[in-house]
Amino acid sequence: MTKKPLFYLFVFLAAFASQPLQAQDGPEALVPEQADPPERVTVNNIFVVGNEKTRRRIILREMDIQQGAVYDWEDFVDLLLADQKKIYNLQLFTTVTLTPLFLDDSQVELLVSLKERWYILPSIIFNLADRNFSEWWINQERDFSRVNYGIKLDHNNVGGRNEKFRIIGQLGFTQAIDLNYSIPYFDKNQVHGLAAKFNYYTNKNIPIRSVDNKQFFYRNQNEEVLRKTLNAFLTYNFRGSFYNTHFLTLGLHNTRIHEDVLEQNPDYFTHDSQRLKYFQASYRYRHDHRDNVAYALQGTLLDMSITQYGLFAGDDISETEFSIQASKYTPLGGKFYFATGVSGAAFFSPRQPYTLVRGIGYRPDFIRGYEVNVIEGQQTFVHKNSLRYELLNVAFDISDFMPIEEFSIFPFRLYLSANFDQGYVRDANRLPENARLTNRYLSGFGLGLDLIGIYDAVFRFEYSYTNTGPGNFFINVRAPL
Repeated sequence: MTKKPLFYLFVFLAAFASQPLQAQDGPEALVPEQADPPERVTVNNIFVVGNEKTRRRIILREMDIQQGAVYDWEDFVDLLLADQKKIYNLQLFTTVTLTPLFLDDSQVELLVSLKERWYILPSIIFNLADRNFSEWWINQERDFSRVNYGIKLDHNNVGGRNEKFRIIGQLGFTQAIDLNYSIPYFDKNQVHGLAAKFNYYTNKNIPIRSVDNKQFFYRNQNEEVLRKTLNAFLTYNFRGSFYNTHFLTLGLHNTRIHEDVLEQNPDYFTHDSQRLKYFQASYRYRHDHRDNVAYALQGTLLDMSITQYGLFAGDDISETEFSIQASKYTPLGGKFYFATGVSGAAFFSPRQPYTLVRGIGYRPDFIRGYEVNVIEGQQTFVHKNSLRYELLNVAFDISDFMPIEEFSIFPFRLYLSANFDQGYVRDANRLPENARLTNRYLSGFGLGLDLIGIYDAVFRFEYSYTNTGPGNFFINVRAPL
């Protein structure tokens, strides 16, 4: 029998006899009924189906299992589970299933079954300009002038090589043009990649300081443009192994502000000028070994970087920043999971331009219960914890009335979470208008519901208390850690 008919035979058998391989499945789930697990297996062939757009080599790049290799059975099962998660974390597919098909007791063919996502996503922009929903709802009193609108086009798999292209034209609170392009690999061995980014945006209403640990926005009487910013970045990445990537970035930043901004806050920049221009360079290391990059239940994450703002004598500033994020996700048994993580950032000088100010309230550093606050300073430390219980994990087949195959499966997961966060921000300048929350221990705790829907969209509904005030209800998007 030739390879091609054998391939179609395996697809036919898998369609009728195979079940999706779940993370909790044990080795016995992979073995034909009434058979004992083999001691060793040889992988004769790897067949990939369902990748109508994505190139085969992009998928095989994520796999430890190699065609023609021999594995101990227990190792083979572990690799199957890990490879399935790595392929799904490409975020190119709605479903990923790896199925071993036995030819005899020790010979298998591996079938990789995929269902691709919809890659070209034109969309209407209609979102809030503020840091989060609670900031807009509470501090900005649900002001609909603080909405961005426009058109966005995402192509998440250009050429089938997992390239990302995005173009944005935006009006409203922030007028912007944004262009992004990235190619994960440009070499034969698929370890070197490049990304380029350009954006230009203007604002008539900008935060110029914080008062009582809340952003203070300003616009002048003539409603003139107060800030114009241009950024351009080029990033080289090296992914020598599955879970570890290094990034080197060079960039140009140029911001010009209206003279009224300096009248309102003479310290908006650290020099007496309406322009802030500098080149910057950064190195970033990322170790990402999570089962799901959008909402993880198992694995580890380490992301740290060091950035130099100002490279040449003609640059307007010279600042160095170090940042780190480290998280661990642990299944506790049954339907319980625990997530814990630390994040922080540090500048090495006592004063920065306001456009570089960091602290709790700016991504990724936040404490639940303080969503409406910004606690600004030079050094930030946050420790987040979440105990989760799976309430629901289902997927609905809506293909009967959804003609687009890429949207025909609607997953729905729901978790109850008990949360405790703590942190500290050191403000070397001890600004009296923000002294209530800076240079002191902060904590927040409460309960929440985390909803994960189609294409791994995350919505969080939480009621949280803090050690400095009463409780409140908050709505957030994205996983907390």
